[in-house]
Amino acid sequence: MMRTRGKIVVTAAAVALVGAVGVGGGVAQASSPTAAAAGKGMPSACRPANHTAKITPAPATSGHHHYRVTLTAAPGYDPCELAGSPIDVRFYHHGVLRGVTAGHYGPQGTVVTFGPGHPVHFDIQVPNSAGGTPADEATFTLKAPGGVIPGESSANGRLTVDAGTVIGPVRPGA
Repeated sequence: MMRTRGKIVVTAAAVALVGAVGVGGGVAQASSPTAAAAGKGMPSACRPANHTAKITPAPATSGHHHYRVTLTAAPGYDPCELAGSPIDVRFYHHGVLRGVTAGHYGPQGTVVTFGPGHPVHFDIQVPNSAGGTPADEATFTLKAPGGVIPGESSANGRLTVDAGTVIGPVRPGA
C-alpha cells in the first residue's frame, strides 16, 4: 500500500512540474503579451471556447465556390495573434464526418490580430464539380505565429465540399 501511495505522489509531483514548466514543442500559448506584462492573464480570444465562428457563402470565382468562415470574440477576452491557414480541417454533415481532406493556399506568414472588436475570417475554396458533398459544420485548429492554438474550433453553416478543397489564410475583418 505504501509503495502505491509513493508512486501516486511522485506521479502527481511530475504532473505539477510539467504544468509549471509549460507546454513546448510548437504549441502556442495564445496569450496576449500586453496582458502578461500587466499581470492580468485574461483568457485569450484564440482559444476555441472564447470565440464563435460562422460559415456563409462568398462570391464565386472562375471554377470555384467560396465560403467565408468568420470568427468573432466576445468582450472580455484578450486579443491574440493568428497566422496562416487553419489546419486539421474536417467537414461534417448532421454529425457525420465527410471524407474530404483540405489543403491550404496563400501566404502563411501574415500575422493578424484577433479579439473583441477585431473579427477575422478565412476562405474555404471548393472546385466546381458535378458532385460535391454537403456539409453543415467545419472543425479546425488555428495557428499562431509560434505554433498551433490548443483545441479545436468549429463553425456552422451550409456548404458543399469536394476533392481539391483548400483553406485560405486568416485575414482581418468580418
